Amino acid sequence: MRNLHLYVILSGLFAVGPGFVNLLYAQADEEGVRVMSYNIHRGGVVMLKQPLSQTAKVIQSAQADIVGIQETRSPRGDKLEELAKLLGWNHDMGKGSQILTRYEILESLNSGVKIKLDSGKEAYVFNLHLPSHPYQPYQLLGIRPKWHKHTNDITFIKTEAEAIEWAKKARGRELSKLLRLIRTIPDKQAPIFVVGDFNEPSHLDWTERAAKATRHPIKVEYPNSLAMIKAGFTDAYRAIYHDEMKHPGYTWSSFYKFDDPSTHHDRIDFVYFKGKGIKLNEVKIVGENQKDADIVISPYPSDHRAVVANFKITK
Repeated sequence: MRNLHLYVILSGLFAVGPGFVNLLYAQADEEGVRVMSYNIHRGGVVMLKQPLSQTAKVIQSAQADIVGIQETRSPRGDKLEELAKLLGWNHDMGKGSQILTRYEILESLNSGVKIKLDSGKEAYVFNLHLPSHPYQPYQLLGIRPKWHKHTNDITFIKTEAEAIEWAKKARGRELSKLLRLIRTIPDKQAPIFVVGDFNEPSHLDWTERAAKATRHPIKVEYPNSLAMIKAGFTDAYRAIYHDEMKHPGYTWSSFYKFDDPSTHHDRIDFVYFKGKGIKLNEVKIVGENQKDADIVISPYPSDHRAVVANFKITK
């Protein structure tokens, strides 16, 4: 009787065609990995007077597996280790990566780690928090942010060429250093993720179309997002949401109303990826309300919305 049941099952599988059988094999050969970038705003416990558990709740609600954290330091000390304990995760502070993950960390790297996924496959994750000053949108819009310590030390500019020049001076060296390190990774096909608060918009957002619609003052081909693309990386959010006008994906800032003249809403937090066998499934914004985020946490404990990308990686 058991043989008869097995015959019926196998006959049913082949009856629906080899494509279905291949799909089952493909699913078995892939594992899901969710990668997140999250600026937690001065340790996640001071500015909004939220407990650190609320920051942990943001990460848990996003169902992330790997998180690049920015601004872990608070006036009460660095909160990365405490946040890792709340999550029950591994963390790396050795060389400044500020990365939390449920996976085993095999090696600390400059601004990054090598990890072992559930399948045993190795992957690399790098986390950046690039300088916020000078910030080109503020330079172009004549904004002196009251909250910034350099508010009186800002040069206003008017042209795309000036914006590119200032962006290169502010962040180009640090990003170039990371890309040089990535080029030394011996496994050229390994999954590599670069996440972070770049403190610079993307050339994929500050387009001619966006400028004509007055979303941004002018078109700017921002150099550091362009450098990531030239290095073979894909911007996860823009890979899913091609239309920058329909899906701006603002991560800066959850604090301010859209028409607040003291800031400029933008997408400055990113998840980039490259490597063989990586398939991007979805990207979500995590934030304070349904209008601006896909995953809502209230009260929301940061001034940056987070970005989480869901990947399938061939085992």
